[in-house]
Amino acid sequence: MKRRERTRQLIELGGLIAKAGLIELTNDDRPVIFGMLVEAADKLRGENREQNMILWRRKGRREFNGAGLACRDLGRQTRPANEAIRMIGRNSLGGPPRTEPFVASLKLL
Repeated sequence: MKRRERTRQLIELGGLIAKAGLIELTNDDRPVIFGMLVEAADKLRGENREQNMILWRRKGRREFNGAGLACRDLGRQTRPANEAIRMIGRNSLGGPPRTEPFVASLKLL
């Protein structure tokens, strides 16, 4: 993976952490956020990997479609999936949405 692609991927993944409300919910406590991610990774290595993937995928789709609770609990409105895709898919200069694999995969949610 090229450096630019890797940087973009990391920025997009950070955006997902923000969209989930983890920054506000943890008061930007990065060891807590990292611990949560490590625990999720441990579950993906466990016996119930497929069940967890199905559960998390459903929940993620609901969140992207605006039916989730995480953002509403913070007093923010969630955005429809297509708007979230446009936001994540914009380049750093505010250009048009990209059609790279990551953004295309979000459309499948």
